[in-house]
Amino acid sequence: MIARRRQAGFTLVELLVALFAMALLAVMSWRGLDGMVRAQQQTQARSDEALTLQVGLEQWSADLDAVVQLPRTAALDWNGRVLRITRRGSAAPGDGVIVAAWTRRIVDGQGTWLRWQSAPATTREQLDRAWHQADTWAQTPGDEERRAEVAVVPLAEWQLFYFRGGAWTNPQSSDASGPAPAAPPAAPSGPGALATPVLPDGVRLVLTLPPGQSVAGVLTIDWVRPTLSGGKSS
Repeated sequence: MIARRRQAGFTLVELLVALFAMALLAVMSWRGLDGMVRAQQQTQARSDEALTLQVGLEQWSADLDAVVQLPRTAALDWNGRVLRITRRGSAAPGDGVIVAAWTRRIVDGQGTWLRWQSAPATTREQLDRAWHQADTWAQTPGDEERRAEVAVVPLAEWQLFYFRGGAWTNPQSSDASGPAPAAPPAAPSGPGALATPVLPDGVRLVLTLPPGQSVAGVLTIDWVRPTLSGGKSS
């Protein structure tokens, strides 16, 4: 008898093995692709966080660079809650000044560094109102105040120091060599009561950024009064 030639093709077992191998390769490829996408998203998020922090610090320096000292008006004041700055509103004459304010407040359960600014003020009454509104915003902001605020970055805590008399001191201490006060004094009601005859030669900002951000830990930024040395913040 003549043996019958075996028909060409795959058996059912071989087909199942091939399908299993293809499925396994597809799963491995998907995991690799998903990992690449996640890594790209995380990198982008870190870049965005770093850029936001950089923009915030640039705005901080710009506010201090634009500080203006008016008669019987505080140019710079830290009351333990909020730093308020009387600054130029724009380069155009007659546009008045604005009050810029910086604080840390809990937003959605997280400590956040915030900035607020007033509408341009051209009269003493408007300036007094803006100064008081900045202090209210730092404690119990209403809808109107919240509309003018910008959340900068998550912030665990922050500290401020003034450079005066050749040393870094607590802004609330009248004696440059004396100890810091145990508790912040009550905030006066208007800029007239906060009048500061001379601006500090420098302002040191110490930010403690929480873990999990692109930049974490303690960050120190020093600003030097431009009229003192011709330089700016560093």
